[in-house]
Amino acid sequence: MKIVLFTQRVEIVESYKERRDCADQRIAEFISAAGFLPVPVPNNGDTAESLVGELKPAGIVLTGGNSLAAYGGNAPERDRVDETLIRAGIEQGIPVYGFCRGMQSILAYFGNELKNVTGHVAVRHDVSGEISRNVNSYHNQACLELREGCGLVCAARAEDGIIEAVKHTDYPIMATMWHPEREDGFHEADLKMVRDLFLQKGGVER
Repeated sequence: MKIVLFTQRVEIVESYKERRDCADQRIAEFISAAGFLPVPVPNNGDTAESLVGELKPAGIVLTGGNSLAAYGGNAPERDRVDETLIRAGIEQGIPVYGFCRGMQSILAYFGNELKNVTGHVAVRHDVSGEISRNVNSYHNQACLELREGCGLVCAARAEDGIIEAVKHTDYPIMATMWHPEREDGFHEADLKMVRDLFLQKGGVER
C-alpha cells in the first residue's frame, strides 16, 4: 500500500508551554478509505522535506486548522511546512491535495490573496462548476478571484462567489475548501477525487 503524507494542526497548550501537533483521527481514516497508508508529518520543515525524500509518497494531503500567519494565524511553523511540501510536490512530481487551510496554503503559494469572509463556518452550502454538490464549510478566509497567470483554475464556487475548489493546470495539485473527513460517511466523490489525483504517480500497490 502506497504512503500518503498528511499535515497536522498546531495546538498551543499554555499551561505546559507546549506547541503540539495533532490531527482529527478521521483524516487518517479518510486517507485509508481512499486506499492509502496515512503518515502524519510533524510541523518541522526539515523533517517534512526528509520524509518526502525517504518515503517517496504517492501523495501529500495539506489539512485544515490554523489560519495562515499572514492572516492572523499563530502557527508560522505550519506555514513553512506547507510551503516545503508544495514545493517538494512540484519538484518531485508528487500529487498534492489540500483542504480548507490546505487550499489556502496552495492559493497563497501561487500568489493569490485571501479575504476575511462571513457565513462560512459550521454551515453547508451548494457549490457549482466542474464540481457541483452540497458541501460543508468551516473557514473564515477565502479567495474571491484568482490571480491571472497563477496556474490555478476554479473548479467550484459557492453561491456568494467564493472559490471553493481549485486545480492547477500544469501540476497534479487539487484543493477544496470543504473538509472531506467531516462528512457523515465519506463522500464517494471525495474519495474518487483523491484516488484519481494520487494514482497519477503509479497507483496503489495491490
